[in-house]
Amino acid sequence: MPNLFDFPLLTLFDLLGVAIFALSGALVAAKEEQTFVTMAFFALVTGVGGGTVRDLLIDAPVFWIGDPWVAVVCFATALVAWFTPTRWWEGRFLDLADGAGLTAFAVIGASKAISFGLPPTPAILMGIITGCVGGIIRDMVAGKPSILMRPELYVTAAALSAFVCVVGLSLDLPRVPVWIVATAAGFALRAVAITKGWSLPSYSRNGK
Repeated sequence: MPNLFDFPLLTLFDLLGVAIFALSGALVAAKEEQTFVTMAFFALVTGVGGGTVRDLLIDAPVFWIGDPWVAVVCFATALVAWFTPTRWWEGRFLDLADGAGLTAFAVIGASKAISFGLPPTPAILMGIITGCVGGIIRDMVAGKPSILMRPELYVTAAALSAFVCVVGLSLDLPRVPVWIVATAAGFALRAVAITKGWSLPSYSRNGK
């Protein structure tokens, strides 16, 4: 299978996801009035966390170690957060942007797992890990409740994108249309969940 990042679309998805998640990480530090070093650290950890865990699990070279642009994108994003008021980035816009990064990362993670010979189910899980783990690490380091502890359709959106991607690639459909459709499907679900307040039902021990 050719190098996935020979496809410009996937490279764009990758850098878009890194930038969006890096911004969300930097903003967490900004709201706590931390130093620029802390903001840059949060940007890097959030931007590359999911992909790093994925690559370690599938025994692949860690994607950002050999790429000169990923750390630069994280640092540049931290600079943007440092020089702008946090109120510029609050509200639905950042949530939607985060949804785009989430689903793009899920597609990248699932595609890379397939390219390394993983079966469909683990490949879907690698997509979910790629999309979600960076934010989980960010929240853990910041001491904040994780997105996993809220009933929002967040992980579900990543799972949908990864599932559609893996099904399409397993059927040997053209890669670029599969990537576009998979990303759009997960993003549409996340966008509707944000705008309509959709969430998964919570467990109730009393059945209420």
